[in-house]
Amino acid sequence: MAITVRTHRTTKLFGRERPLHDALGGHKAADIVLWRERRVSASIVAGATVAWYLFEVAEYHFLSLACYLAMLGMLVVFIWANASAFFNLPAPRIPEIFVSERTTRQVILALHSRLTWFVHRLYDIACGKDIKMFILTVFSLFIASVIASCFSSLTLLYLVVLGTMTLPVMYENYESEVDHLVSTAVHDLRSHVGDMDSGVFKKIPRGRGATAN
Repeated sequence: MAITVRTHRTTKLFGRERPLHDALGGHKAADIVLWRERRVSASIVAGATVAWYLFEVAEYHFLSLACYLAMLGMLVVFIWANASAFFNLPAPRIPEIFVSERTTRQVILALHSRLTWFVHRLYDIACGKDIKMFILTVFSLFIASVIASCFSSLTLLYLVVLGTMTLPVMYENYESEVDHLVSTAVHDLRSHVGDMDSGVFKKIPRGRGATAN
């Protein structure tokens, strides 16, 4: 008697087909997130950690800290400018740090495109075309609101930055293992939801948007 073994194909996380670097944009931002630019990535993590410690743990106020830094900078420039005449040092100059108009426009357009996609996606789900996706989205938003209520806004922002700078590179290093675990979990979840679909979900009335094409 032959035994039939049911298998499922392992898919990439979020259903993507491109490499992770290309999925993140394939530009310098992707290099930073994936730690291809180690100095820049480490600087971002260190800066976010220092800012979180100063404002959240040490409870500094932004204006007070800005004044302290301005006073310290002026003191350094004052000493440097007066000592340069005696020690033949170059006079201090303000570093020309700027962001080009092209880069700024690309960032704004990218944010606008992703925000537009997110709003349209929520609208399509809210119309009731896929009742399972609607319930899953509402449940996910509720869980996110509960998690957000446990942290301050600054701590939550710091966790987002820390997760952005750590999770993608960890996933890139263990991509096959994570894809296999997620694919198995999704397959099992779909099996359970499929069993509930015929008995529960199909009895829920749909809205008008569910029948519109």
